[in-house]
Amino acid sequence: MNMKKRVLLRADGYEVRNGREPFSAERLEGVGVLVIANAAGAPKPQILGINIPVPTKKERSDPAFAAGEIEAVRAWVEQGGSLLLIADHAPFGAASAALAEAFGVKMYEGFAEVPDEVSDPLLFSRENGRLGDHPILSGRGPDSAVQRVTTFTGQSLDGPKESSVLLKLPPSAVEYVSTGADELKPQPAGAAQGLALERGKGRVVVLGEAAMLTAQVASRKPFGMNSPGNDNRQFALNVLHWLSREL
Repeated sequence: MNMKKRVLLRADGYEVRNGREPFSAERLEGVGVLVIANAAGAPKPQILGINIPVPTKKERSDPAFAAGEIEAVRAWVEQGGSLLLIADHAPFGAASAALAEAFGVKMYEGFAEVPDEVSDPLLFSRENGRLGDHPILSGRGPDSAVQRVTTFTGQSLDGPKESSVLLKLPPSAVEYVSTGADELKPQPAGAAQGLALERGKGRVVVLGEAAMLTAQVASRKPFGMNSPGNDNRQFALNVLHWLSREL
């Protein structure tokens, strides 16, 4: 989890712990909200934050979770757990696709864009009709309502009929997916970049973009939650408040 997000959540009263073991019923016992962000099927060797081109036996797009882990998370949610699953543009969608599918969510696994529109950042607002109707967006009242969310590429999603769309993509949106020959081919995108749903006694939020919940600096400019003109910080808090049943 991004350090700035940890600080944000701790400041809001959450106890944040890193998980380093495979998911199981025993490991999930006592967890209130499970946050999975950009899980990958292979490591990315780095030194001082710089990627090192060291070959590995697996690809980052390989499944990040074993079948037993997926079943453990699914059962835990149905028994009352809450899951925030974040999977960005390729290769992260493919790595988390099987876990998302366990909750009826399809990940498109590519790069989402809206033709003839700036897509990085892409604006979801009340004004352009791309914010859904859900407690995560309305918050506890006017002071915590979300009016504008910006995402930074990412992938698209489709959810089951009982899910609520938080971040709506227009029908014109496209998903650029790999053809396997170092080329990207456009195809129709999914309907959303953010979904919320209830499964059994539990709750799930799936987001197809990760940078919106980080606070970064790129080319000496604020990027993500700390970029001007968005309510991403409040959106992040509201997601956690809903998952922890404070909304």
